[in-house]
Amino acid sequence: MMNKQVIIVEDAAHLAHKGAELFAGIANRSVTMNGRFSVALSGGSTPRPMNRLLATEPYASQIPWQDTHIFMVDERMLPFEDPQSNFGALKADLLAKVPAVEGQIHPMPVWLEPAAAAAAYIRQLEVFFGNSSLKAPVFDLILLGIGSDGHTASLFPEVMAGLPAAPWVLAVRGGSPAVWRLTLNVTVLNQARHVCFLASGPEKSNIVRELFAESTPLLPAQMIAPAAGSLTFILDRTAAARLPESNR
Repeated sequence: MMNKQVIIVEDAAHLAHKGAELFAGIANRSVTMNGRFSVALSGGSTPRPMNRLLATEPYASQIPWQDTHIFMVDERMLPFEDPQSNFGALKADLLAKVPAVEGQIHPMPVWLEPAAAAAAYIRQLEVFFGNSSLKAPVFDLILLGIGSDGHTASLFPEVMAGLPAAPWVLAVRGGSPAVWRLTLNVTVLNQARHVCFLASGPEKSNIVRELFAESTPLLPAQMIAPAAGSLTFILDRTAAARLPESNR
């Protein structure tokens, strides 16, 4: 059964610290239990303060970087040097500042054509997780954001109706800017041991309220329900302002 938790913090700075604490805690438990920590990270502005904190004390020395494998949840198909690149931002904020091993960092292959890039990332997942017959890879932690339209990863409402349950990685075109993107599919997101949404700011309050309401069809972010894992929402007070008391 899924374990669902809502954590409300004072502001965006506290949200970054709470996210970093969760990251470090799951990293250490995963290494203790399984010998490694696999995490998939999202882009966008919300997680960047958390990523910067992970590169500083006290968090940097708490995390077993030598046993940590970092994947991407989604990526715009742009050069990593482009300001809109998720991996480029992650490298600047975190990866260039910690002793992460190059072979344990798994950026999406944006230099290929979209379909070929999706297939290549699927192969990376198959090699790492060791069995292509798995329903989906089982990440220790997947960190997600929430768009004001209810999208998460690069799974947008306008393209969800036509997306298949497989493959594990999809090439889609949408969002802002409307470019080709690679994204982990819902099937992968829902197999994780831990999924954590981060949301900050008053502009997210309406969509956060909708996520906890009954709606048909489901928004992409509402489709995230890890079958045998935990689902955590870390919200600052402005993002949680319209959340019903029953969900707090």
